[in-house]
Amino acid sequence: MDERDPVLARVDGTIIRRSDVEREAASQAEGGDSPPVGPGSEGFAHILDELIDQRLLAMEARRRGLDQSEEALRRLALAEERILGNVLVETALADAVNEETIERIYQEQVRLIPLGEEVRARHILVDTREEADAIKALIDAGQDFAALAVRMSQDQATRLEGGDLGYFSREGVLPAFGAVAFRTGEGETSEPFQTEFGWHILQVVDRRREPPPTLEALRPNIVRFFTFDQLEGLIGGLREQAEIERLPLPLPDSGLSLAPEDGDAPAEADGGDAAAEPGTDDLPADPG
Repeated sequence: MDERDPVLARVDGTIIRRSDVEREAASQAEGGDSPPVGPGSEGFAHILDELIDQRLLAMEARRRGLDQSEEALRRLALAEERILGNVLVETALADAVNEETIERIYQEQVRLIPLGEEVRARHILVDTREEADAIKALIDAGQDFAALAVRMSQDQATRLEGGDLGYFSREGVLPAFGAVAFRTGEGETSEPFQTEFGWHILQVVDRRREPPPTLEALRPNIVRFFTFDQLEGLIGGLREQAEIERLPLPLPDSGLSLAPEDGDAPAEADGGDAAAEPGTDDLPADPG
């Protein structure tokens, strides 16, 4: 018995495995907003009941010989094509979309991403220009910026960290704040400046090149687009090798009948009476 794919039900000698339920759960969730239900959930048990009922119906259809009907054979053939096509795609993609390929594409993408500069800074936030000027004078006199931030900054999110904002890009902060931060040299302290939150004093701790997105951050996009690319290539190659003849598509049914309704005279071509065969009264006179 495969412990990774245990049997969950037996129906008249046939079995339904965990993978059967998981596959059906994934199929039902496809295109929806919620993820597939997992083992142990009420939804998982409900899908197992659905598969048991479906198995019973199929077995009864075979007992009645319906599996040999023309309609059943045609639909079974279509279902077999769809299943075999899916298995081929899954197999081909499993071989192509592997960790080595994902890493290679990631490195290629990282080289193409324009990376900017990041600044790590501390700041002290107060209400008035007078407070900011007084704190700037203390810093110029040699007092520690981080210690002053703990004592005097009104930014509760960073005060206990000595005003440390961490690394940020120019686009990640207010325009006025970014303008000061990116023109202040490393290790330097800015003059007081104002934003909508109050008056700031800023000290630049470090500068660095912006790090690229991680592999895990880009992985979903890489897998999705590479999968699409491989699928297009597979189908395109098969189309080139095959001999395909397209027949004219049927015209859409307009719902209008061309046959005359009861009591209506048939339509006459080329102007109705004017096109009727002339009678004897209409013949020209005999010149002789």
